[in-house]
Amino acid sequence: MACRYAGIDWATEKHDVLVADEDGSEVLAGTFAHDESDVTSLCRTLVRLEVALVAIERPDGMLVERLLDAGLRVLALHPNKVAAARDRFRVSGGKSDRFDAFVLCELARTDHHRFRILEPNTDQTKAIRALTRARGDLVAARTGVMNQLRAELERFWPGPLRLFSHMDAEIFLAFLERYPSPADAHGLGVARMQAFLVRERYSGGQHPTALMAKLRSAPRGRVGDQELAARRQLVQTYVAMIRTLNAQIKDLERDIRTRMSEHPDGRIFLSLFKSPNSVITAAELLAEIGDCRERYPTRDALAADAGHAAVAKESGKRKTAGFRWGCNKRLRVAFCRLADSSRHWHPWAQSLYAQARQRGHEHPRAIRTVGRAWCRVVWQCWRNHTPYDPEQHRSLQRHITVTIPARSGPVPDLTATQRMAGAAVTQSAVAGRARSA
Repeated sequence: MACRYAGIDWATEKHDVLVADEDGSEVLAGTFAHDESDVTSLCRTLVRLEVALVAIERPDGMLVERLLDAGLRVLALHPNKVAAARDRFRVSGGKSDRFDAFVLCELARTDHHRFRILEPNTDQTKAIRALTRARGDLVAARTGVMNQLRAELERFWPGPLRLFSHMDAEIFLAFLERYPSPADAHGLGVARMQAFLVRERYSGGQHPTALMAKLRSAPRGRVGDQELAARRQLVQTYVAMIRTLNAQIKDLERDIRTRMSEHPDGRIFLSLFKSPNSVITAAELLAEIGDCRERYPTRDALAADAGHAAVAKESGKRKTAGFRWGCNKRLRVAFCRLADSSRHWHPWAQSLYAQARQRGHEHPRAIRTVGRAWCRVVWQCWRNHTPYDPEQHRSLQRHITVTIPARSGPVPDLTATQRMAGAAVTQSAVAGRARSA
């Protein structure tokens, strides 16, 4: 039987499907509801028609998982690609769900060699991805609640905002729980502040007298009794919400830490960080990159998907490089965090960042420069199933090796090299460098 191709325009309530053969002749056109019976019928129909490729505008979700579970090969196309292809088949500018299914089907039929087949991750990786994304959503929700709390305090009692640096810190929440309004803090003095700090194990280093001075120097709002009671209740509500979110985020982080220690690729991404407690960013890298090695055949493909490779634009004599907007935003943030943290302790990353700044790049662009370099390193470790080893990082070894001029040629200085690299190099690495000198 000749190859057949399908395009699915998915939605929350229904899915429009078009199946065509090699010549583009329509084999099936229909609409399936988003319920168990119709989704099962859709998968069985595509299998019965021996569809070779199914094109859809998303890489994950329940429908995609069901298609993969049925043994179908899926092309996950970016919506921008589908939008750019619509004008190939129309001049009127019209759009419909049936037409989008047709466009997807034609892309699968005529341009499938230009796209990569969706390779599913293992169940362990999917679990970590679900947890890291859920944690990110909760952190964003907590940030929103903290912004609301800040705005509320600035309306009638900005004093507590001057006391502690982090609004999600337990000591700040405990202070607002005990003193949610200026009326509650009427009898608060240095002695009571001292007792509160001792009880909460304060480690900020500021004397109670200084904290009380900050609290009393803040401007005071003028509100009536009823408004004060209402705003006091709002502060208590926001504090309770932040505490609840803090507890849920900690639970997710504990689960992520456990699953990372059990994942076969966990040690690869954990080895990229100086502190063994840096689990969250490592888990985000693992979750977004995945464990299917065919997804990124080259290191440049990973850098492009992570948004750390510039977009080249060339026209005649004009050549420019612009910011890459179309990418995996979560993966870009994870690589930016890796680059920003490593520039504080990793000699090679420090040098790359300093060179970028000297060329006149601002901080965000310099971070992406370091992130692009880390993409190459991470891709190599990921492809080879090997944790990051500073001794095998040739660019790092070239950067940290200190040589002494001699008649026979430069000789590596072991003591100076170890002093410069800290724990990044060992005697065996320097000995290997000496043999190649």
